[in-house]
Amino acid sequence: MSSLGAGPDPRAGDVPDRRMPFGVDRVIMWLSLWWMAGPLIFCTPAIVRAMGFPWVMEEFGSVFWWAAPTGAMVAPITGLVVAHNGRRRKALGRFIVMTTLSSALILTYWVFGVLLAECPDGYHC
Repeated sequence: MSSLGAGPDPRAGDVPDRRMPFGVDRVIMWLSLWWMAGPLIFCTPAIVRAMGFPWVMEEFGSVFWWAAPTGAMVAPITGLVVAHNGRRRKALGRFIVMTTLSSALILTYWVFGVLLAECPDGYHC
């Protein structure tokens, strides 16, 4: 459509479907932004605590700790479905990369978090 990326790019294989609403591009954009905000959501309790507001960590800490991994997995998976149904190949490739990266980071955190919790320094497992 335009060079600013406001719509589907036919050169990239993005084929607009008459049955899909124009809002597909907006949904893809918002899901991408939600995924990119994940690290900020994850670090917000520590940042706020360092700024001198420990009560935020006490009251809302668990919400932030669960919101970041949930957004890291829900946004790319939902984006895969939306991009596939909307026939947006560029967005589909981007969401595949996002899903792979999120899965690798969460799996690494889970494995090493479990291993380090069960095998503290000085003990051989």
